[in-house]
Amino acid sequence: MVSSSPVPPRAVDHLVLPVQGLEIARSRHLALGFSVAADARHPFGTENACVFLADGTYLEPLAVGHRETCEAAAIKGNVFVARDQAYRFRRGQDGFSAIAFASHDAGADHKRFGKLGYSAGKMLKFTRVFEDAAGKKDKGEFRLAFAADLRAPDCFLFTCERLNVPKTDRSALEKHDNGVFGVREIAFCETNPTDFQYFLQDVACQREVNAHSFGMEIAAANANLAVYSAEGMKAWFGSGGNCGHSRGLRLKAVVFKAANLDKLRNLLKGKGVSWREHAGRVIVDSAPGQGAIYAFEESK
Repeated sequence: MVSSSPVPPRAVDHLVLPVQGLEIARSRHLALGFSVAADARHPFGTENACVFLADGTYLEPLAVGHRETCEAAAIKGNVFVARDQAYRFRRGQDGFSAIAFASHDAGADHKRFGKLGYSAGKMLKFTRVFEDAAGKKDKGEFRLAFAADLRAPDCFLFTCERLNVPKTDRSALEKHDNGVFGVREIAFCETNPTDFQYFLQDVACQREVNAHSFGMEIAAANANLAVYSAEGMKAWFGSGGNCGHSRGLRLKAVVFKAANLDKLRNLLKGKGVSWREHAGRVIVDSAPGQGAIYAFEESK
């Protein structure tokens, strides 16, 4: 099988981080120095409190707002909710379950995923309300196409097409006390990273791959996708990283770009957040409300 990339590399749009509840997630991210948007609910029962970054990406802490609505949506074939329920059943209430990539045509993506054997189910189209820092609200409309590898039940990928962009100002929400302004890398863990090379190449639309002794790296348009072995996780993230005992891709860590690590260290100390130094990074291990390892690199 040869990777097929008919379009330029995709950009990462956002990261899905299941949490037990939005109050816990909000408290945790505020303690880490992030600005957090107002709570928002999906029409299919899940809810989020997003962290928007200046590079256009964002974190989506995702909670179950109304269980009965979620269960009904999953039964009707809502892939987003069904995968979230499966993740929580297998991995618990806090974690890192999915990467969303930006798309201009989710319909075409869906057809392509089907031809490649990666379709995770039917497309999803929905609207939801956005609220900016000033309290202004508007509706956004989205269409999602899902991709998954049956060998990796604990993560999935999807593309996100914005059919209607809310007319709200996110600039205030993109400013963070910790100095973070973007995502540098998203790290997976797997015993044999290259087993998933074609899947990631095809979804990210990137033919080039950098394979090395610790795993492999594939460059999305705006961030690095890295799949590390357990040894690679230890080398780059220290004692906070491992793959576990079972096979399959698992999303483990996010590496952020931060303006000043000294300022970040002082902030974390003042908030009582535990952190450690490793490989030139400030690393905060996962905790309730923060299902992934967060690593911070100084970047200008």
